[in-house]
Amino acid sequence: VARVVRAAYLGGFRRGRKRDPAMRGGLAFIPLIHGAPSGGHRRAKQAPRYGARCVFLDSIAVATYGRAMGNRLSKIYTRTGDDGTTGLGDGSRTPKDSARVEAYGTVDEANSAIGIVLANAAVPAAVRECLTEVQHDLFELGGELCIPGHSAVTSDFIDRLESDLDGFNDDLPRLKEFILPGGSPAAAACHVARTIARRAERRVFTLSQTEDVRPEAIRYLNRLSDLLFVVARVLARAENGQEVLWNRAR
Repeated sequence: VARVVRAAYLGGFRRGRKRDPAMRGGLAFIPLIHGAPSGGHRRAKQAPRYGARCVFLDSIAVATYGRAMGNRLSKIYTRTGDDGTTGLGDGSRTPKDSARVEAYGTVDEANSAIGIVLANAAVPAAVRECLTEVQHDLFELGGELCIPGHSAVTSDFIDRLESDLDGFNDDLPRLKEFILPGGSPAAAACHVARTIARRAERRVFTLSQTEDVRPEAIRYLNRLSDLLFVVARVLARAENGQEVLWNRAR
């Protein structure tokens, strides 16, 4: 009996290369058929022609490169995590409160917070383009953290963040005092995303104390929180908001 399960696309894109619509949002859908009586799955015969190579986590396939079929997700729950564990991209299982799951889970949380920022109609086109690219980056970073030893985030990602940050910051007045989070709805949401990105950085650093983590992952999150601070200032002005300075003498 044929089934279609969700597969997280964990790398293979290169800058300047057009994204496959079937992989939009970092998700692909790969056709599988039931295999062993134990409930395992094997790849459907038609899948190899799409060039997808997968590792299988119970009923979840993780595509590591190539193009996968775009299909409608037909199964959301698998029941495999009911025991408090979750599958990693290398096929192993780990407790859901492990340092690795905390790391990539907080990256996912930061991505969702950025989505709230982008849901605001007042976001300028340049900011929208920048943050949408960041969301794609965070999917790739999550993939890197989900598979021990996998690499996806490169120094090019960080260079792009720094370039965007400098471009946005050039048009802002010099900041002489700390500002309170807020200023406008989109700016306030961006400050929330900034603080979550900081927490993601801390979680990834914690993971690096016991397992191998590439330095690019930590550097990317550090630079992302800086970018989000500057973008929050841009958004406050785009919405005719007002930055509230910290009054240390109140």
